[in-house]
Amino acid sequence: MPIYHKLGNFPQKRHVQFEKPQGGLYYEQLFGTEGFHGHSSLLYHVHRPTQVKEIKKSYSAEPKIAIEKNIKSLLLKGFQVKPQDDFLDSRKAMLVNRDCIIGLAAPRKSLREYFYKNADADEMIFIHKGSGKLRTFMGNIPFEYGDYLIIPRGMIYQIDFETEDNRLFYVESVAPIYTPKRYKNQSGQHLEHSPFCERDFKLPSELETYDEKGDFLIKIKKEGMIHEVVYATHPFDVTGWDGYNFPYAFSIHNFEPITGRVHLPPPIHQTFETSTFVVCSFCPRLYDYHPKSIPAPYNHSNIDSDEVLYYVDGDFMSRNNIEQGHITLHPKGIPHGPAPGAMERSIGQAETHELAVMVDTFRPLMVTEDAMAIDDGQYYKSWVE
Repeated sequence: MPIYHKLGNFPQKRHVQFEKPQGGLYYEQLFGTEGFHGHSSLLYHVHRPTQVKEIKKSYSAEPKIAIEKNIKSLLLKGFQVKPQDDFLDSRKAMLVNRDCIIGLAAPRKSLREYFYKNADADEMIFIHKGSGKLRTFMGNIPFEYGDYLIIPRGMIYQIDFETEDNRLFYVESVAPIYTPKRYKNQSGQHLEHSPFCERDFKLPSELETYDEKGDFLIKIKKEGMIHEVVYATHPFDVTGWDGYNFPYAFSIHNFEPITGRVHLPPPIHQTFETSTFVVCSFCPRLYDYHPKSIPAPYNHSNIDSDEVLYYVDGDFMSRNNIEQGHITLHPKGIPHGPAPGAMERSIGQAETHELAVMVDTFRPLMVTEDAMAIDDGQYYKSWVE
């Protein structure tokens, strides 16, 4: 996140003594990525953040693969994923490769009984249904329908939901998640032609600082395992921090679409990037305004990417029989395009009110057993006239 941000109290100089008002010193922690080269922040803890009392148990969180090498286009009925009380239990991996996990979740209860940390991956959580507050040791972020939550790897967090009707689309990324380089100047500021800017980000606020000792359970995901680790002090004991590595939120409703006289390709919708996949936001926009324009996307070949579309809201112009919460997978190797009749229907239309999230991965995706349980079984034939 190429924005400097700070919360709470910290010394003017890095790596020097920072005294507590009641005596003693705060404990400095570098929270960084990519060794000592990537984005980082400096945190100041009331207690040492290293005090492990016990490792209770470890168990596998690896997705169960149903199809390892897939050529079939799929339609997954996402709202058929059954709600579960526990936040981690509710997360169901749908599509995976060695770079990312793409999944769905329908948690009924807030994550309050324990803390969670993904030690391997940045997380992008898209809020389809629900509202509440992301609580982290670097501050809190309120969220609502349409928000992307970007949570850096290693972040200790909890989530408060305001209702039990919550639907989440998430991606776990082994590579760091950034906003696209082409939207930014050399120093990282978003340019005038970017479809969003720094004003649109929700940054951490309301820093919670606890001076508590006891038994605090953190579930840590690492190398496909969940490890239940008991710490001696409250994880939210940061009195202040500053830097460039922190969680933030961005609303899909603040994405300003780029339009043209003829149909423009998906990169104009790009919202986030990594070295292994990109994320795009399809938002309400005016259609192309050339007198002979065809608003529906042209047929295109997925030669280098698997394309995943998560349908959020509105009328999905290019497809037939698509509903909220559906996921389509168009695997690399075969062309795809608008459903029969969609091209013709689009001609003369002035605007769209659709909302969708697209993830294009540069390596093929494997299909999980949880995905096959909600597959419609017929989608790959939907282009036959």
